[in-house]
Amino acid sequence: MRDFGISRRDMLKSSGTGLGVLGLAGILANEARSAPVASANPLAPKVAHFPAKAKHVIHLFMNGGPSQVDTFDPKPELTKQHGKQAGSAGLKTERKTGALYKSPFSFKKYGQSGIEVSEIFPEIGACIDDICVVRSMHTNIPNHEPGLLLMTCGNTQPIRPSMGSWLTYGLGTENQNLPGFVVLCPGKPVVGPALWNNSFLPGVFQGCHIQSLDPKKVIEHIRNTSVSASTQREQLDLLNQLNGLHKDKRGSDDQLDARIQSLEIAYRMQTEAQEAFDVNREPVKIRDAYGKGYFADACLTARRLVERGVRMVQVFYGSGQPWDDHGEIEKGHRAKAKDSDKAVAALLRDLKQTGLLDETLVLWGGEFGRTPTSEGRAGATTTTTGSACGWPAAA
Repeated sequence: MRDFGISRRDMLKSSGTGLGVLGLAGILANEARSAPVASANPLAPKVAHFPAKAKHVIHLFMNGGPSQVDTFDPKPELTKQHGKQAGSAGLKTERKTGALYKSPFSFKKYGQSGIEVSEIFPEIGACIDDICVVRSMHTNIPNHEPGLLLMTCGNTQPIRPSMGSWLTYGLGTENQNLPGFVVLCPGKPVVGPALWNNSFLPGVFQGCHIQSLDPKKVIEHIRNTSVSASTQREQLDLLNQLNGLHKDKRGSDDQLDARIQSLEIAYRMQTEAQEAFDVNREPVKIRDAYGKGYFADACLTARRLVERGVRMVQVFYGSGQPWDDHGEIEKGHRAKAKDSDKAVAALLRDLKQTGLLDETLVLWGGEFGRTPTSEGRAGATTTTTGSACGWPAAA
């Protein structure tokens, strides 16, 4: 190989490649503890061990814990026992609690299935025949942090790969110009990047966290308008050659393997990412169906991403834990349902109309729900019951 007369370190210091190195901190953050990446493209589509209907996953995560008894799991007996102490109703609690607290919302049967849905979700209720409601989930975890980890990584400690990491590791992704696992959240939920981490898997499988849905700000500094695309390609090829020389001297280098893959993805994202995240390319009728706001745009973006072959899109409702309505169940849940009901229903209808619902598993839920007792305020205690719905491959 020809001697370029420049060291790898000097190359990285002086190069103006514009490959998004500054904006790739989230993509590269976990590579230090990652496993080796195979020499072949690790994100190439792979054949599943068993025939599967679903090819994509959209996870609508209502972080903070939406109450199951106030959304999709009515409790008639709780309504009858409202106001009584838990002990007198034959219920045992692990700590001192207030009286039993019924749902402040009414429920209505929808569709041919007759499944009951809370009044705060009329649009989702209208889609109920395409929905599988899971009411058997249960947990003894009363804290949000381990609950979030359990729902996203299958473990209460941040030591396991996330669901999206496992999916892309096992199945690859169908679009090599976009990340296989995309996380949409304006800011960070409680726990943060551990919810989409790759853990001991190669760094290329970690989730790509996108905060801004502005197509020009999806990943800061990812484009360098001062050089042409062909020049950037040449610069990246040169950088890969230097990295290859560096790797040959060091032997196996997990961090370098992950970095090479991430830089390659970042280069390819320059052309497709902005188009994929630009919801303004959708007809006005479609945008109006989803509504306005970050969550609405995120749901529409999720459809656009799976449409382009992204394996998994995780949409967090908001930063922090917005559904954590301890003292304001009625006011808080009603407001967030009003903000999200239309968008979720529009996503389901959109996927169904385009045929994508036949191959996309849509999950809606939080880390847990709530107990049937109050805290002496307008809401309920910390929860111990799971909360989830799935469309359609969970059926």
